[in-house]
Amino acid sequence: MSLVSYIDAAQQYFDDLVIKATDDELFAGGYLRGHFDLAVGYAQVEELNLEVSELNETVEKSLVKAYRNGELNEDDKALVVRIWEEVKALA
Repeated sequence: MSLVSYIDAAQQYFDDLVIKATDDELFAGGYLRGHFDLAVGYAQVEELNLEVSELNETVEKSLVKAYRNGELNEDDKALVVRIWEEVKALA
């Protein structure tokens, strides 16, 4: 799958959460989308030609840093991890 197709699929996944997700899942999805969109935006500004795996690695590094900074409680972290696995499976 191309990077553009993956980004489009991920954005659609995040949009679809609004319709079907619980409040907690909406929070986790929005939180994850922020990290994802930041990684995509950085790659676009820097004109990086990333592979899907490289984009995912950037997102994961950002999430790990946030976890280490205590940004999420364990329940929210578990939801973010679950949703992230679903997003990565879109590739």
